[in-house]
Amino acid sequence: MAKLHAVALVTALSLPLLAQDARPTIPDSVSLEANIPYGEYKETVLDIYQPKAPASQKRPGVIVIHGGGWVGGTKDDYGIRVCSRYVEKGFVCASVEYRLAKVATAPAAVTDVLDAARWFDKNANKYRVDTRRIVVTGGSAGGHLSLMVGMTPGSAKLGPPAKVEAVVNFYGITDVADQLSGPHMQDYAVTWVPEQQGRLALAERVSPMTYIRKDLPPILTIHGDADETVPYEHGVKLTKALRDAGADAELVSVPQGAHGFPKAKEDEIYEQSIWPFLKKHGILR
Repeated sequence: MAKLHAVALVTALSLPLLAQDARPTIPDSVSLEANIPYGEYKETVLDIYQPKAPASQKRPGVIVIHGGGWVGGTKDDYGIRVCSRYVEKGFVCASVEYRLAKVATAPAAVTDVLDAARWFDKNANKYRVDTRRIVVTGGSAGGHLSLMVGMTPGSAKLGPPAKVEAVVNFYGITDVADQLSGPHMQDYAVTWVPEQQGRLALAERVSPMTYIRKDLPPILTIHGDADETVPYEHGVKLTKALRDAGADAELVSVPQGAHGFPKAKEDEIYEQSIWPFLKKHGILR
């Protein structure tokens, strides 16, 4: 019964991230270099998507992090879908895999994606990426991990900080402790941060809300106001706290939006909010 519950949980978390298409395909104009190691574990690999057309100058870069509640999901389908959008705009895209809770619980996923971001920066010349124009993005747990890439300081002792110029967060968890108990409790969060000594301190250490300060990259959050998986207030509280601290933060609220959006709504969000945000900050030209 527990196994069935776990399968149902992963499936439910994966559905919004897979949007409408059952199996996305890589466009003919996009090249893929798959399963490049960036860390020491078999799970710590990433895929590089880039335009097939030769680059006359350095391109912007994007780090894409899949969701699945830290317990499921993969870089593959989500990476194809999101990276295809960015490559069409001239980006080089790194779609990141990381250790899930069944392999390693918190803070492993955070340290992995920080490693991946540093790898991308270190290898930027190889892929002709302009390190002054790198953005990180993801949805749900991937949104949380994207925020952690953009916000985690060295003082958190989760590894050296990563360097990105903007964060695009789709309905990411911003306060992990909020999902460990009480009305917003979620099994995936309990699995990722299990009962142990110092549990709440660990939850705080892996929560974006812990690292609010002024000197952060611009952060765009997209969140549906009817989200029952990651409450809308996670996005609202994060954005307000960032603004109060003097950071550059924007919130796109999706009326009646649940946890994940139909493709038509995503298309609208990219055209009306994400591309203008990246142009505003000099990443997309």
